[in-house]
Amino acid sequence: MPKIMADHNAEGHLDALLNIWTSSAWNEVWRDASCDVESFQRLGIRHDTRDDELWRLCQQEGIILITGNRNAEGDDSLEVTIVNHRDEDSLPVLTIGDPTRLLKDRAYAARVAEQILEYVLDLENLRGVGRLYVP
Repeated sequence: MPKIMADHNAEGHLDALLNIWTSSAWNEVWRDASCDVESFQRLGIRHDTRDDELWRLCQQEGIILITGNRNAEGDDSLEVTIVNHRDEDSLPVLTIGDPTRLLKDRAYAARVAEQILEYVLDLENLRGVGRLYVP
């Protein structure tokens, strides 16, 4: 059963996506995806946890991280961590291409929701890719 979680900078974005997935139009597909939604709070993760620590935790717990973060600033940044530590079994990090637009544009949000579900349903073929941009 796949698990997803928003990075601290994308928690509101995941809430917007969950509203789409649990709507009557999407509910059956969402149910078929059988995703568990995790959170920093539920897992006891501090919001100031370093990106490299968060990535490792997500890999250990089998959690697909959804983020808007795409920087490579510092040795512990998410991008540097993915490049240096991913292997063929690593879960991808899903990066929302335009996080601001997701919250303002329903059509764009629906495309993001659809793409994420497609990735979740094809997860075993996406291991090791590192980062995937949505959409």
